Amino acid sequence: MTISVSEYEQRRTRLLSQCEPNSICIIAAHSLVTRSNDTEYVFRQNSDFWYLTGFNEPDAFLILSNSPRAKASSIIFVQPSDPHAEIWHGRRLGVSEAADKLGIDAALDVDDIDEHLTELIDGHVHLYFSFDAEPRVESIINMSLAECRNAPKQAKLAPSTTHDIQPLLHAMRLIKSEAEVKVMQQAADISAMAHVRAMLFSQAGKFEYQLEAEIHHEFAMQGARNPAYGTIVGSGENACILHYTENADELTEGDLVLIDAGCELTGYAADITRTFPVTGRFSDVQKELYQLVLDSQKAALKLLVPGNTISQAMQACVRVIVEGLLELGILNGSVEANIEQETWRKYFMHGLGHWLGLDVHDVGIYKINGNDRPLEIGMVMTVEPGLYIPKTANVVEKFKGIGIRIEDDIVITQEGNHVLTSKVPKEISEIESLMAN
Repeated sequence: MTISVSEYEQRRTRLLSQCEPNSICIIAAHSLVTRSNDTEYVFRQNSDFWYLTGFNEPDAFLILSNSPRAKASSIIFVQPSDPHAEIWHGRRLGVSEAADKLGIDAALDVDDIDEHLTELIDGHVHLYFSFDAEPRVESIINMSLAECRNAPKQAKLAPSTTHDIQPLLHAMRLIKSEAEVKVMQQAADISAMAHVRAMLFSQAGKFEYQLEAEIHHEFAMQGARNPAYGTIVGSGENACILHYTENADELTEGDLVLIDAGCELTGYAADITRTFPVTGRFSDVQKELYQLVLDSQKAALKLLVPGNTISQAMQACVRVIVEGLLELGILNGSVEANIEQETWRKYFMHGLGHWLGLDVHDVGIYKINGNDRPLEIGMVMTVEPGLYIPKTANVVEKFKGIGIRIEDDIVITQEGNHVLTSKVPKEISEIESLMAN
Protein backbone atom coordinates (compact mmCIF):
# COMPACT_ATOMS: atom_id res chain seq x y z
CA MET A 1 0.00 0.00 0.00
CA THR A 2 1.38 3.41 -0.99
CA ILE A 3 0.07 6.95 -0.97
CA SER A 4 -1.18 8.09 -4.39
CA VAL A 5 0.25 11.03 -6.31
CA SER A 6 -3.18 12.65 -6.20
CA GLU A 7 -3.18 12.57 -2.39
CA TYR A 8 0.17 14.38 -2.29
CA GLU A 9 -1.30 16.96 -4.69
CA GLN A 10 -4.33 17.41 -2.43
CA ARG A 11 -2.06 17.92 0.59
CA ARG A 12 -0.11 20.67 -1.17
CA THR A 13 -3.32 22.38 -2.29
CA ARG A 14 -4.74 22.19 1.21
CA LEU A 15 -1.58 23.63 2.72
CA LEU A 16 -1.62 26.59 0.34
CA SER A 17 -5.30 27.22 1.07
CA GLN A 18 -4.40 27.77 4.74
CA CYS A 19 -1.61 30.23 4.01
CA GLU A 20 -2.14 33.96 3.77
CA PRO A 21 -2.89 35.33 0.27
CA ASN A 22 0.19 35.97 -1.86
CA SER A 23 2.34 33.46 0.02
CA ILE A 24 5.31 31.33 -0.95
CA CYS A 25 6.32 28.17 0.95
CA ILE A 26 9.77 26.59 1.00
CA ILE A 27 10.10 23.02 2.30
CA ALA A 28 13.48 21.30 2.17
CA ALA A 29 14.50 17.66 2.02
CA HIS A 30 17.13 16.25 4.32
CA SER A 31 20.76 15.76 3.30
CA LEU A 32 22.82 12.65 3.77
CA VAL A 33 24.39 12.41 7.23
CA THR A 34 27.98 11.24 7.65
CA ARG A 35 28.34 8.09 9.73
CA SER A 36 32.09 7.80 9.56
CA ASN A 37 34.80 8.65 7.07
CA ASP A 38 33.40 8.31 3.51
CA THR A 39 30.21 6.59 4.67
CA GLU A 40 26.72 7.87 5.39
CA TYR A 41 23.78 6.64 7.40
CA VAL A 42 20.93 5.12 5.41
CA PHE A 43 19.03 8.12 4.10
CA ARG A 44 15.84 9.04 5.90
CA GLN A 45 13.73 11.81 4.37
CA ASN A 46 12.49 14.88 6.24
CA SER A 47 8.98 13.91 7.33
CA ASP A 48 7.34 17.20 6.32
CA PHE A 49 8.94 17.08 2.87
CA TRP A 50 7.93 13.43 2.49
CA TYR A 51 4.35 14.23 3.54
CA LEU A 52 4.03 16.75 0.69
CA THR A 53 5.94 14.91 -2.04
CA GLY A 54 6.57 11.22 -1.38
CA PHE A 55 10.03 11.90 -2.85
CA ASN A 56 12.88 10.06 -1.19
CA GLU A 57 16.03 11.77 -2.46
CA PRO A 58 18.27 14.16 -0.52
CA ASP A 59 19.00 17.85 -1.11
CA ALA A 60 15.71 18.72 -2.78
CA PHE A 61 13.47 21.76 -2.30
CA LEU A 62 9.71 22.10 -2.75
CA ILE A 63 8.41 25.59 -3.54
CA LEU A 64 4.67 26.31 -3.32
CA SER A 65 2.91 29.57 -4.17
CA ASN A 66 -0.68 30.80 -4.04
CA SER A 67 0.14 34.10 -5.75
CA PRO A 68 -1.95 34.80 -8.86
CA ARG A 69 1.27 36.12 -10.43
CA ALA A 70 3.19 32.87 -9.96
CA LYS A 71 3.99 30.96 -13.14
CA ALA A 72 3.62 27.67 -11.24
CA SER A 73 1.97 26.83 -7.93
CA SER A 74 4.45 24.01 -7.28
CA ILE A 75 8.11 23.67 -8.24
CA ILE A 76 10.58 21.05 -7.10
CA PHE A 77 14.35 21.39 -7.20
CA VAL A 78 16.07 17.99 -7.47
CA GLN A 79 19.51 16.59 -8.12
CA PRO A 80 20.15 16.31 -11.86
CA SER A 81 20.75 13.00 -13.58
CA ASP A 82 24.47 12.22 -13.45
CA PRO A 83 25.63 8.82 -14.78
CA HIS A 84 28.96 9.01 -12.95
CA ALA A 85 27.44 9.95 -9.57
CA GLU A 86 24.68 7.37 -9.98
CA ILE A 87 27.23 4.57 -10.48
CA TRP A 88 28.62 5.38 -7.04
CA HIS A 89 25.57 6.50 -5.09
CA GLY A 90 22.46 5.16 -6.79
CA ARG A 91 19.84 6.24 -9.30
CA ARG A 92 18.27 9.68 -9.33
CA LEU A 93 14.85 10.61 -10.63
CA GLY A 94 16.33 13.60 -12.40
CA VAL A 95 14.90 16.94 -13.55
CA SER A 96 13.19 15.67 -16.70
CA GLU A 97 11.17 13.00 -14.86
CA ALA A 98 10.46 14.69 -11.54
CA ALA A 99 7.52 16.96 -12.36
CA ASP A 100 5.48 14.27 -14.10
CA LYS A 101 6.25 11.49 -11.62
CA LEU A 102 5.52 13.64 -8.56
CA GLY A 103 2.49 15.54 -9.89
CA ILE A 104 4.28 18.89 -9.57
CA ASP A 105 4.02 21.77 -12.06
CA ALA A 106 7.74 22.16 -12.79
CA ALA A 107 11.12 20.71 -11.86
CA LEU A 108 14.50 22.46 -11.83
CA ASP A 109 18.11 21.55 -11.07
CA VAL A 110 18.88 22.03 -7.36
CA ASP A 111 22.38 23.16 -8.30
CA ASP A 112 20.72 26.28 -9.73
CA ILE A 113 18.50 27.10 -6.76
CA ASP A 114 20.52 30.20 -5.84
CA GLU A 115 19.80 31.64 -9.28
CA HIS A 116 16.08 30.93 -9.17
CA LEU A 117 14.97 31.38 -5.56
CA THR A 118 15.33 35.18 -5.51
CA GLU A 119 13.11 35.44 -8.57
CA LEU A 120 10.58 33.03 -7.08
CA ILE A 121 10.15 34.86 -3.78
CA ASP A 122 10.02 38.27 -5.47
CA GLY A 123 6.61 39.91 -5.14
CA HIS A 124 5.25 37.61 -2.44
CA VAL A 125 4.05 39.24 0.76
CA HIS A 126 4.36 36.18 3.02
CA LEU A 127 7.11 33.55 3.26
CA TYR A 128 6.51 30.22 5.01
CA PHE A 129 9.36 27.89 5.95
CA SER A 130 10.41 25.76 8.91
CA PHE A 131 11.93 27.84 11.69
CA ASP A 132 13.76 24.63 12.67
CA ALA A 133 15.33 24.27 9.25
CA GLU A 134 18.87 22.97 8.90
CA PRO A 135 21.57 25.68 8.76
CA ARG A 136 22.24 25.06 5.06
CA VAL A 137 18.55 25.60 4.27
CA GLU A 138 18.35 28.76 6.38
CA SER A 139 21.44 30.06 4.61
CA ILE A 140 19.94 29.54 1.14
CA ILE A 141 16.67 31.23 2.17
CA ASN A 142 18.41 34.15 3.89
CA MET A 143 20.72 34.75 0.94
CA SER A 144 17.76 34.93 -1.42
CA LEU A 145 15.84 37.24 0.91
CA ALA A 146 18.85 39.53 1.24
CA GLU A 147 19.37 39.63 -2.51
CA CYS A 148 15.71 40.45 -3.02
CA ARG A 149 15.75 43.20 -0.39
CA ASN A 150 18.92 44.72 -1.75
CA ALA A 151 17.72 44.98 -5.33
CA PRO A 152 15.18 47.85 -5.28
CA LYS A 153 16.55 49.23 -8.52
CA GLN A 154 15.58 45.94 -10.14
CA ALA A 155 12.04 46.45 -8.80
CA LYS A 156 12.23 43.38 -6.58
CA LEU A 157 9.99 43.10 -3.53
CA ALA A 158 10.92 40.69 -0.73
CA PRO A 159 8.25 39.15 1.51
CA SER A 160 7.54 41.45 4.44
CA THR A 161 6.36 38.70 6.80
CA THR A 162 7.79 35.27 7.60
CA HIS A 163 5.81 32.43 9.15
CA ASP A 164 6.77 29.06 10.63
CA ILE A 165 5.19 26.49 8.35
CA GLN A 166 5.32 23.73 10.95
CA PRO A 167 2.07 24.48 12.84
CA LEU A 168 0.04 24.26 9.62
CA LEU A 169 1.79 21.14 8.36
CA HIS A 170 1.80 19.36 11.69
CA ALA A 171 -1.91 19.98 12.23
CA MET A 172 -2.51 18.34 8.85
CA ARG A 173 -0.25 15.41 9.65
CA LEU A 174 -2.02 14.73 12.95
CA ILE A 175 -5.24 13.59 11.23
CA LYS A 176 -4.52 10.53 9.09
CA SER A 177 -6.26 9.79 5.80
CA GLU A 178 -7.70 6.39 4.92
CA ALA A 179 -4.62 5.69 2.81
CA GLU A 180 -2.29 6.56 5.69
CA VAL A 181 -4.20 4.31 8.09
CA LYS A 182 -3.92 1.43 5.60
CA VAL A 183 -0.15 1.88 5.42
CA MET A 184 0.05 2.05 9.21
CA GLN A 185 -2.04 -1.10 9.49
CA GLN A 186 0.48 -2.87 7.25
CA ALA A 187 3.35 -1.58 9.39
CA ALA A 188 1.53 -2.77 12.51
CA ASP A 189 0.90 -6.23 11.01
CA ILE A 190 4.55 -6.65 10.03
CA SER A 191 5.66 -5.52 13.48
CA ALA A 192 3.19 -7.90 15.12
CA MET A 193 4.63 -10.82 13.12
CA ALA A 194 8.10 -9.82 14.29
CA HIS A 195 7.03 -9.80 17.95
CA VAL A 196 5.43 -13.22 17.56
CA ARG A 197 8.62 -14.51 15.97
CA ALA A 198 10.65 -13.20 18.93
CA MET A 199 8.32 -14.95 21.38
CA LEU A 200 8.70 -18.23 19.53
CA PHE A 201 12.50 -17.86 19.36
CA SER A 202 12.98 -16.93 23.02
CA GLN A 203 14.62 -19.35 25.45
CA ALA A 204 17.17 -19.25 28.25
CA GLY A 205 20.76 -19.05 27.06
CA LYS A 206 20.01 -16.92 24.02
CA PHE A 207 20.94 -13.25 23.97
CA GLU A 208 18.89 -10.08 23.75
CA TYR A 209 20.63 -9.13 20.50
CA GLN A 210 19.54 -12.45 18.96
CA LEU A 211 15.89 -11.58 19.60
CA GLU A 212 16.59 -8.17 18.09
CA ALA A 213 18.03 -9.89 15.02
CA GLU A 214 14.92 -12.07 14.65
CA ILE A 215 12.73 -8.97 14.77
CA HIS A 216 14.76 -7.03 12.23
CA HIS A 217 14.92 -10.03 9.92
CA GLU A 218 11.14 -10.29 9.95
CA PHE A 219 10.81 -6.58 9.21
CA ALA A 220 13.07 -6.86 6.18
CA MET A 221 11.54 -10.10 4.90
CA GLN A 222 8.12 -8.40 4.93
CA GLY A 223 9.32 -5.37 2.99
CA ALA A 224 10.09 -2.99 5.86
CA ARG A 225 13.84 -2.60 5.68
CA ASN A 226 14.32 -0.32 8.68
CA PRO A 227 13.08 -0.19 12.26
CA ALA A 228 11.20 2.99 13.11
CA TYR A 229 13.47 3.53 16.16
CA GLY A 230 16.14 1.76 18.17
CA THR A 231 14.79 -1.65 19.14
CA ILE A 232 14.62 -2.36 22.87
CA VAL A 233 15.12 -5.93 24.10
CA GLY A 234 15.43 -5.80 27.88
CA SER A 235 15.40 -8.99 29.91
CA GLY A 236 15.24 -9.17 33.69
CA GLU A 237 15.99 -5.84 35.37
CA ASN A 238 17.03 -4.35 32.00
CA ALA A 239 13.30 -3.95 31.38
CA CYS A 240 13.28 -1.26 34.08
CA ILE A 241 15.47 0.96 31.87
CA LEU A 242 12.94 2.76 29.66
CA HIS A 243 15.25 3.33 26.69
CA TYR A 244 17.54 0.34 27.09
CA THR A 245 19.20 -0.38 23.73
CA GLU A 246 22.41 -2.26 24.58
CA ASN A 247 20.55 -5.54 24.00
CA ALA A 248 23.67 -7.43 25.11
CA ASP A 249 22.67 -9.69 28.00
CA GLU A 250 21.89 -13.39 28.11
CA LEU A 251 18.28 -14.45 28.69
CA THR A 252 17.76 -16.19 32.02
CA GLU A 253 15.09 -18.74 32.91
CA GLY A 254 12.48 -17.24 35.19
CA ASP A 255 12.93 -13.69 33.87
CA LEU A 256 10.61 -11.61 31.75
CA VAL A 257 11.80 -9.93 28.57
CA LEU A 258 10.41 -6.61 27.36
CA ILE A 259 10.59 -5.89 23.64
CA ASP A 260 9.73 -2.46 22.25
CA ALA A 261 10.03 -2.60 18.47
CA GLY A 262 8.26 -1.39 15.38
CA CYS A 263 9.08 -1.20 11.70
CA GLU A 264 8.94 1.76 9.35
CA LEU A 265 6.99 1.21 6.13
CA THR A 266 6.72 3.84 3.38
CA GLY A 267 7.83 6.35 5.98
CA TYR A 268 5.19 5.41 8.58
CA ALA A 269 6.03 3.94 11.98
CA ALA A 270 4.61 1.16 14.09
CA ASP A 271 5.41 1.03 17.80
CA ILE A 272 4.66 -2.11 19.82
CA THR A 273 5.80 -3.29 23.23
CA ARG A 274 5.21 -6.76 24.62
CA THR A 275 6.53 -8.33 27.81
CA PHE A 276 6.68 -12.10 28.10
CA PRO A 277 8.47 -14.85 30.06
CA VAL A 278 11.78 -15.97 28.59
CA THR A 279 10.76 -19.62 28.70
CA GLY A 280 7.03 -19.20 28.09
CA ARG A 281 5.45 -19.42 31.56
CA PHE A 282 4.67 -16.51 33.87
CA SER A 283 5.33 -16.95 37.57
CA ASP A 284 2.49 -16.06 39.96
CA VAL A 285 4.12 -12.75 40.88
CA GLN A 286 4.76 -11.90 37.23
CA LYS A 287 1.11 -12.70 36.45
CA GLU A 288 -0.11 -10.32 39.14
CA LEU A 289 1.94 -7.40 37.91
CA TYR A 290 1.38 -8.16 34.23
CA GLN A 291 -2.40 -8.43 34.61
CA LEU A 292 -2.42 -5.14 36.48
CA VAL A 293 -0.69 -3.36 33.57
CA LEU A 294 -3.00 -5.04 31.06
CA ASP A 295 -6.10 -4.07 33.04
CA SER A 296 -4.89 -0.47 33.20
CA GLN A 297 -4.42 -0.41 29.43
CA LYS A 298 -7.93 -1.78 28.88
CA ALA A 299 -9.36 0.91 31.16
CA ALA A 300 -7.59 3.57 29.09
CA LEU A 301 -8.70 2.10 25.77
CA LYS A 302 -12.35 2.41 26.79
CA LEU A 303 -11.97 6.17 27.10
CA LEU A 304 -9.85 6.85 24.01
CA VAL A 305 -12.80 7.86 21.83
CA PRO A 306 -13.75 11.02 19.89
CA GLY A 307 -14.37 13.98 22.19
CA ASN A 308 -12.46 12.55 25.16
CA THR A 309 -8.89 13.46 26.04
CA ILE A 310 -5.73 11.46 26.63
CA SER A 311 -5.72 12.92 30.14
CA GLN A 312 -9.08 11.31 30.91
CA ALA A 313 -7.76 7.94 29.75
CA MET A 314 -4.57 8.42 31.76
CA GLN A 315 -6.60 9.09 34.90
CA ALA A 316 -8.52 5.83 34.42
CA CYS A 317 -5.27 3.98 33.81
CA VAL A 318 -3.64 5.43 36.92
CA ARG A 319 -6.62 4.56 39.12
CA VAL A 320 -6.34 0.90 38.10
CA ILE A 321 -2.57 0.96 38.69
CA VAL A 322 -2.93 2.54 42.14
CA GLU A 323 -5.69 0.19 43.24
CA GLY A 324 -3.58 -2.78 42.14
CA LEU A 325 -0.38 -1.57 43.79
CA LEU A 326 -2.29 -1.00 47.04
CA GLU A 327 -3.74 -4.51 46.88
CA LEU A 328 -0.25 -5.95 46.34
CA GLY A 329 1.18 -3.93 49.24
CA ILE A 330 3.58 -1.97 47.03
CA LEU A 331 1.79 1.26 47.93
CA ASN A 332 0.15 2.16 51.24
CA GLY A 333 -2.71 4.47 52.18
CA SER A 334 -5.86 5.41 50.31
CA VAL A 335 -6.46 5.37 46.57
CA GLU A 336 -7.25 9.09 46.45
CA ALA A 337 -4.21 10.11 48.52
CA ASN A 338 -1.85 8.08 46.33
CA ILE A 339 -3.36 9.52 43.16
CA GLU A 340 -3.14 13.07 44.51
CA GLN A 341 0.43 12.65 45.76
CA GLU A 342 1.45 10.77 42.59
CA THR A 343 3.22 8.05 44.57
CA TRP A 344 2.63 5.72 41.62
CA ARG A 345 5.13 7.70 39.53
CA LYS A 346 7.97 5.81 41.24
CA TYR A 347 6.85 2.76 39.25
CA PHE A 348 5.06 4.30 36.22
CA MET A 349 7.01 7.41 35.32
CA HIS A 350 6.02 8.09 31.70
CA GLY A 351 2.85 9.15 29.94
CA LEU A 352 0.09 6.98 28.55
CA GLY A 353 1.11 7.36 24.92
CA HIS A 354 2.02 9.66 22.04
CA TRP A 355 0.95 10.50 18.51
CA LEU A 356 2.20 8.11 15.83
CA GLY A 357 2.73 8.60 12.12
CA LEU A 358 5.65 9.59 9.91
CA ASP A 359 7.61 10.08 13.12
CA VAL A 360 7.41 7.50 15.88
CA HIS A 361 6.83 10.38 18.30
CA ASP A 362 4.71 12.15 15.75
CA VAL A 363 3.93 15.83 15.45
CA GLY A 364 0.81 17.55 16.72
CA ILE A 365 0.01 19.57 19.81
CA TYR A 366 -1.53 17.93 22.88
CA LYS A 367 -3.14 21.07 24.29
CA ILE A 368 -5.18 23.90 22.78
CA ASN A 369 -5.17 27.21 24.68
CA GLY A 370 -3.86 25.34 27.71
CA ASN A 371 -6.61 22.73 27.66
CA ASP A 372 -6.22 19.04 26.80
CA ARG A 373 -6.99 18.45 23.15
CA PRO A 374 -10.12 16.38 22.45
CA LEU A 375 -9.49 13.27 20.37
CA GLU A 376 -10.67 13.35 16.76
CA ILE A 377 -11.38 10.70 14.14
CA GLY A 378 -8.18 9.88 12.26
CA MET A 379 -5.73 10.50 15.09
CA VAL A 380 -3.29 7.63 15.63
CA MET A 381 -1.55 7.13 18.96
CA THR A 382 0.14 4.60 21.19
CA VAL A 383 -1.29 3.31 24.47
CA GLU A 384 1.54 2.07 26.68
CA PRO A 385 1.14 1.81 30.45
CA GLY A 386 3.92 0.12 32.38
CA LEU A 387 5.31 -0.84 35.77
CA TYR A 388 9.03 -0.77 36.54
CA ILE A 389 10.24 -1.99 39.93
CA PRO A 390 14.05 -1.90 40.10
CA LYS A 391 16.06 -3.98 42.55
CA THR A 392 16.70 -0.85 44.60
CA ALA A 393 12.98 -0.28 45.23
CA ASN A 394 11.69 -0.39 48.80
CA VAL A 395 9.27 -3.25 48.19
CA VAL A 396 8.93 -6.94 49.00
CA GLU A 397 11.80 -8.88 47.41
CA LYS A 398 9.59 -10.92 45.07
CA PHE A 399 8.57 -7.79 43.12
CA LYS A 400 12.10 -6.46 42.59
CA GLY A 401 13.75 -6.42 39.19
CA ILE A 402 10.54 -6.68 37.19
CA GLY A 403 9.72 -4.31 34.33
CA ILE A 404 6.52 -4.62 32.30
CA ARG A 405 5.11 -2.49 29.47
CA ILE A 406 2.26 -3.28 27.09
CA GLU A 407 1.97 -0.97 24.08
CA ASP A 408 -0.51 -0.95 21.23
CA ASP A 409 -1.20 1.45 18.38
CA ILE A 410 -4.75 2.70 17.86
CA VAL A 411 -6.61 4.90 15.41
CA ILE A 412 -9.53 6.97 16.68
CA THR A 413 -12.68 6.02 14.76
CA GLN A 414 -16.31 7.09 14.69
CA GLU A 415 -17.16 4.05 16.84
CA GLY A 416 -14.37 4.68 19.34
CA ASN A 417 -10.98 3.27 18.41
CA HIS A 418 -9.45 0.44 16.42
CA VAL A 419 -6.37 -1.40 17.69
CA LEU A 420 -3.95 -1.67 14.76
CA THR A 421 -1.60 -4.02 16.62
CA SER A 422 -4.07 -6.71 17.71
CA LYS A 423 -2.26 -9.50 15.84
CA VAL A 424 0.36 -9.90 18.54
CA PRO A 425 -1.02 -11.55 21.68
CA LYS A 426 -1.07 -9.83 25.05
CA GLU A 427 -3.38 -11.90 27.25
CA ILE A 428 -1.41 -14.16 29.60
CA SER A 429 -3.12 -17.30 28.33
CA GLU A 430 -2.51 -16.33 24.67
CA ILE A 431 1.18 -15.69 25.24
CA GLU A 432 1.70 -18.92 27.16
CA SER A 433 -0.23 -20.92 24.56
CA LEU A 434 1.76 -19.42 21.68
CA MET A 435 5.12 -20.03 23.34
CA ALA A 436 4.16 -23.57 24.37
CA ASN A 437 3.56 -24.43 20.73
